[in-house]
Amino acid sequence: MFEFNLPDLGEGVAEGEVLTWHVSPGDTVTEDQVLAEVETDKAAVDVPSPVNGIVRELHAEVGEMVQTGEVLITIEEEGDAEAADAAAGSSEGAESAEADTAQTDSDAGETTAVDTSDQSDASTADGRVFASPSVRRLAREKGVDIAAVDGSGPGGRVTEGDVEAATTAAGETTDSDESPTSVVSKASDDGDGPTTVVSQVDDAGDTDDGGAVKSVSGDGQAAASRDQTLATPATRKAARELDVNIDAVPTDQTRDGQPYVDEAAVRTYAEAQQAAQAADAEAISDEGGATGTAAEAGGARAEATAVETGGGERREPYRGVRRSIGEQMARSRREVPHATHHDQVVVSGLVEARERLAPLAEERDVTLTYTPFVVKCVAAALEQHPVLNTALDTENEEIVYRDVHNIGVAAATDHGLVVPVVNDVDGKGLVKLADEINDLVGRARERDIERSEMQGGTFTVTNFGVIGGEYASPIINVPETAILGIGALKERPVAEDGEVVAKPTLPLSLAIDHRVIDGADAARFVNTLKEYLTDPTRLLLE
Repeated sequence: MFEFNLPDLGEGVAEGEVLTWHVSPGDTVTEDQVLAEVETDKAAVDVPSPVNGIVRELHAEVGEMVQTGEVLITIEEEGDAEAADAAAGSSEGAESAEADTAQTDSDAGETTAVDTSDQSDASTADGRVFASPSVRRLAREKGVDIAAVDGSGPGGRVTEGDVEAATTAAGETTDSDESPTSVVSKASDDGDGPTTVVSQVDDAGDTDDGGAVKSVSGDGQAAASRDQTLATPATRKAARELDVNIDAVPTDQTRDGQPYVDEAAVRTYAEAQQAAQAADAEAISDEGGATGTAAEAGGARAEATAVETGGGERREPYRGVRRSIGEQMARSRREVPHATHHDQVVVSGLVEARERLAPLAEERDVTLTYTPFVVKCVAAALEQHPVLNTALDTENEEIVYRDVHNIGVAAATDHGLVVPVVNDVDGKGLVKLADEINDLVGRARERDIERSEMQGGTFTVTNFGVIGGEYASPIINVPETAILGIGALKERPVAEDGEVVAKPTLPLSLAIDHRVIDGADAARFVNTLKEYLTDPTRLLLE
């Protein structure tokens, strides 16, 4: 079987949401055939098949988040069936030989039981172990040889619970000779469904059945604390964020005979824990001995509590593009000390230039808006103030100066804010620049834009004035260090030669990363930008 992991779909992508499956179990697929549509950050990407074969299992449902590197789909390649038959024949001989050996050891009075007959469940005929990257990482952290762990998941897959059980077994065997020795083995009353059992054996070889901790049986009834639980990556992420032990969350759901927990159950359990902590803190406070620590801890987690829906309200999933935008904005506000410089510029020259050039652009089937002028002026100003065309490498503690001016143009779409990037603005004429911006923004609104076309930006321009408004505090698109917001271009009162006259003006809002850019740098940049916007013909000198 070929297990196809979700590939790296772009720089910085850690997970993707399955939007649509184009195949079902049992379908025959060919190499490069589209298997699914996966959304990562702000782009929807088609995932092609790398092999020919038959789909055997889909490892994620529509709407689920899958981590990069985790198994997305299992495909049976040509020749897998023959290899499985050959492996089955050889395993039967191996099991027979091991049975003889076990009988001999039993007759000799051996007291230590080591069950290795099920190792084939966790690996294929060529020695590969079925386990997700997160399980392999956990095994490395615990110092467990994953090839020696019995897989209790579907198809012999090694789960986190198997690794934890093996870790517990290894820890107990290192105790003193007088303490019980733990043996991890498989037991089944009827031989149909193996159940993981952690049993204790004393020095005399007697099994302490009363101390055995068994996994949840096939009826789905959960114990107080299980040794393994099935859950989606998004659910496990929520459990980590809420500091919840997912194996302790009550559930009556099962998948493949194993207990299954969804995100709603995790959040409900977390709320119950928080309520209990708050009640304990209140009781302690009433007795005069409270320090406020527990109450503060409960309050700190209150942000993650669920919101009840009343009459006249509705819910929609917070995921996909909207969640990606939210996480990016939250990261920017959390990590970057923003400072915003506001100004206003009279742009009579800009308006006149566009009025003259717009008909010429139309002759070339290009619509000329103000955005290409602004982008071109921004690139010219960045040339004179390179500190605004930077990125902060916090890991290496370095400020990275970019030689190219790749300007991101933020565009509002029905599915959220996207930022296509126009590369090498300096090397493009105004008409070509306008045509490229129109094409990128149009395809972004149709969700027909590649992720690569939204990467590599060095500075961002967002024109919120096209909708309305004058000033704002834009959020920087990290790892960039600055973003320019443009308000509505319209006539406003301006003092000129002692008189108040109406002039076309453009409000500017420049947000900077104050770790890299000082307020004086921002002011100088805006002053230079105003000179170009006031008289765009200055660009001819560059």
